[in-house]
Amino acid sequence: MLDLGRLRALHAVSVHGSVGAAAAALGYTPSAVSQQIAKLERETRTTLLERRGRGVRLTDEAYQLAATAEQLLSIVEQAEVRLEERRGLPAGRLSIGCFASAARGLMPRVLADLAARHPALDARLTEVDPHISIELVGRGVIDLAVAHDWDISPMPSPPGLEQAVIGDDLCDVLVPRGHPLAGRTSVRREELAEQRWITQPPGSVCHDWLMQTLRSTGCEPHVVHQAEENHTQVALVAAGLGIAMVPRLGRGTLPPEVTPVRLDPVPTRRLHALWRTGAARRPAITETVRTLQEHWPEVASAAT
Repeated sequence: MLDLGRLRALHAVSVHGSVGAAAAALGYTPSAVSQQIAKLERETRTTLLERRGRGVRLTDEAYQLAATAEQLLSIVEQAEVRLEERRGLPAGRLSIGCFASAARGLMPRVLADLAARHPALDARLTEVDPHISIELVGRGVIDLAVAHDWDISPMPSPPGLEQAVIGDDLCDVLVPRGHPLAGRTSVRREELAEQRWITQPPGSVCHDWLMQTLRSTGCEPHVVHQAEENHTQVALVAAGLGIAMVPRLGRGTLPPEVTPVRLDPVPTRRLHALWRTGAARRPAITETVRTLQEHWPEVASAAT
């Protein structure tokens, strides 16, 4: 009889690509994940992981077993959902994937509220890019994703997932104090053609939005610095090294060297909660989504 916990460990490695990343997602140590897979190898009398440099790769047999594990984990999830639904109370472990600024600006108060009102619920947060979090929900690696899209690039509706709107997050152009735009109440997109931009690296949602928006005005954005963290972008703006488009959520108080200017029309990104259709009746899901929506107005107001 194969052990489900060991299959879960193998499945996590197949999804995340390494023992360390799988351990972080599961809340274990890398050593514990390695031990689980070593035991699974002895049970199956099969080599599942092969060393490649500093990392590992799954064998063909491991990929087949991981695919079966995904099916078994889905069946287990359905059983857990039915039990939790009968009890009518949020309970058990709930894994949440969330992008950085929401993890900082929204999730702390949401998780604290859930912990206070539902002690039987073990909600666990992992910071992850929106595109990746949606994929992880679809594959059953995490239970709930908090993701976002932009007004000019709506989020598709992935098959097998349901979603609910949490709220809208507005963005401002941040310029250094003394910049020619610093005294303006608003600026149009066409006026930003010659600016030196600070943005996230290519492939991120925010970077793609900036490129698409400015190119729609007929200009090629002049990107001089790239930084994943919004706080790093703010620091670069404060040093007079360029301007940035930064959402209000999780931005925090701006330093005196930075001035926000409203862009006309105002860029908006919409926050969504996404979960698998099979888990839609799970009280832990419905209560977490409700709590996200409940706290959003206060969070959005504080971010203005």
